[in-house]
Amino acid sequence: MRYLLLLSALFGFSLAHAAPFEKGDANKGKALVDKQCVACHVSLFKGDGSGVYTRADHKVKNPNQLVARIAGCNINTGAGWFPEDELNVAAYLNNKYYKFK
Repeated sequence: MRYLLLLSALFGFSLAHAAPFEKGDANKGKALVDKQCVACHVSLFKGDGSGVYTRADHKVKNPNQLVARIAGCNINTGAGWFPEDELNVAAYLNNKYYKFK
């Protein structure tokens, strides 16, 4: 939990922020997702794996939950991402699927 609070403070995530992941690089985030996330998502959700983001009961409903979900996946899979990598992934996923403002 402390890790998530640090990330939020470090990158200034807030529900009221106009562009919650504007400092992230979505292109770098896409490369990380393609390399380290897609295979797992395909095995769980079939197709191209994007069902994890588009399913009706998706768990991510705001920017803070997206940050938490990415951090959790990073830890659980041992991806070894740095906070800036997580920010880049958040920027990509937000641009592609979530559209948080």
